[in-house]
Amino acid sequence: MGVRQTRGVRTIHVIGIGAGDPDQLTLQAVKALRSTDVFFILDKGEVKSGLTRLRRDMLEAHVPEGTYRVVEARDPERDRSAGGAAYSPAVGDWRSARADIYEHLIAEELGEDETGAFLVWGDPSLYDSTLGILQEVLERGKVAFEYDVVPGISSVSALVARHRTGLNRVARPVQITTGRRLAEGFPEGVDDVVVMLDAHQAFRRYADQDIDIYWGAYIGTPDEILVSGPLAETAERIERLRAEARERNGWIMDTYLLRRRTAEE
Repeated sequence: MGVRQTRGVRTIHVIGIGAGDPDQLTLQAVKALRSTDVFFILDKGEVKSGLTRLRRDMLEAHVPEGTYRVVEARDPERDRSAGGAAYSPAVGDWRSARADIYEHLIAEELGEDETGAFLVWGDPSLYDSTLGILQEVLERGKVAFEYDVVPGISSVSALVARHRTGLNRVARPVQITTGRRLAEGFPEGVDDVVVMLDAHQAFRRYADQDIDIYWGAYIGTPDEILVSGPLAETAERIERLRAEARERNGWIMDTYLLRRRTAEE
């Protein structure tokens, strides 16, 4: 991977590191890791310390010891109780708080001729805030840097690979959305819907319909859980497994594909 760097200007890599399996790192990602001086890791708290450990394991596996340093900061809390019209402002406040932290890390922890990196789960382009926050920091004008983006294997790609299926059917569209949006209604004109960021199991609303689900949690990690089948038969099991896993680990990351059966099938 060619990295354009101007003398005296900090450089940031935004590196997609896959859904959790260390083997999902691409060769491009490994090259970017090895060209980094400082890795910035936002710690989400004790219950998610395993995510920090996974990042450190990837660095230890792929980057020579002594060639880099890690700087950790506490990730700001987001108001997850905000709903309706208050949801977007709450997210905006959280992103601005994160931008404050990014700005400080880059200005205080990264030398002008050094390269820093943020390690992003999955792919930086898909339901991740890192790129938008870095752009906000640049627009503030207090610290200058260049940045590039290394794509990663998203949880969406990993999910369908583990279930040995595809995202779309022949000549048919697929839509990627959130649990919040799915709770408002099944997308029109689409029979294959991938759902991310669903903290409230919005799929339950459709358990009486002719829909198959392909669900996965902690994809690519030793804690991985996979369930597939008719939604009417699997919804309760998924709810139970999800609740047990969240209680056991203190956190959960899951993704699923809903596939409506059609008259031709």
